[in-house]
Amino acid sequence: MKLEIELIEARLRAPFVTARTSVNARRLGLVRLQSADGTIGYGEAAPLEGYDAASLDDVLAALEDCRETLSQSDGHDREALLNECARRAVLPHATAAIDLALWDLEGRRRRQPVWRLLGARTAPEVEVNATIAAADRAGAAAEAAAARAAGFRAIKLKAAVGDDAGRIAAVRAVAGPEMRIRLDANGAWSVPEAQAALRALAPAGVELCEEPVQGLDQTQALQAATDVPLAIDETTQEPGALDRQVCDAVCLKIARGGGISGVIEQARRARAAGYEVYLASALDGPLGIAAALHAAAAIKPDRPCGLATLGVFADRADPLPPANGLIEAPTGPGLGDELVGWY
Repeated sequence: MKLEIELIEARLRAPFVTARTSVNARRLGLVRLQSADGTIGYGEAAPLEGYDAASLDDVLAALEDCRETLSQSDGHDREALLNECARRAVLPHATAAIDLALWDLEGRRRRQPVWRLLGARTAPEVEVNATIAAADRAGAAAEAAAARAAGFRAIKLKAAVGDDAGRIAAVRAVAGPEMRIRLDANGAWSVPEAQAALRALAPAGVELCEEPVQGLDQTQALQAATDVPLAIDETTQEPGALDRQVCDAVCLKIARGGGISGVIEQARRARAAGYEVYLASALDGPLGIAAALHAAAAIKPDRPCGLATLGVFADRADPLPPANGLIEAPTGPGLGDELVGWY
């Protein structure tokens, strides 16, 4: 198979502010695998710099390490080929890009959507949360009102970015009492800071806090000291994180988890350890979002997923828009039609 990689930069409508970084544009690698019979499969390399340990340049170099292996295959040996590429590339973000392209290739050859290849009879409809990007009260409240009007039943806000109490109170006031509010601190707090913050914020009604602190030991200590459910996100990269339950839930991502194949295996391990599982995006493009929707057919997430993020991009229509808080997996062959044009 022939490997081609195209670099993409997609601007955001407004800066996406987290406790770790502020993102104005997203750099992605569009991966194209063409087999000898002319079939093409597409994947996406999507590390988020300042958030993931690997940069896009690192991932592109890792993909080059797979070029020779890919050139000697026709893609029919998908599992063995992916294992060899994972061994050569090392970085899971590179493995994810190849995994997506191979699933897309197989689906297009068989004229079936990936969710059907994974054993589902109907396209999964995945419940998703709205993501509030505004860092000020008025902006957050306006986004929450729009999310409620659009039919979302869960909202996610970044925490540890200033005026957390004011923004969350403003969001709760317009979102109503039934809306689930999820926080994400991106590991910015110490255990005492997180304990104090969650004690102050809990009266607003917090469904879950993602990555309030860093590491398994700190998360376990905090879980014992708070009644707010916790989830690990960045900490899933720590060795053994999915084999030892330290909190309620785990947030899995396609790009970081090695693609559809990797995330399905991660979900199996996490559930065996006792975790609830849900999926999210780190501002992925539509191929990454579609991959998570297909993977949901096998994983069956326990909580709303953070996949309604394509609307944050400027000058690009959302090919996978949510409706009443749900996104349906694409029904076209492979990962889905009309996704590559976004890039």
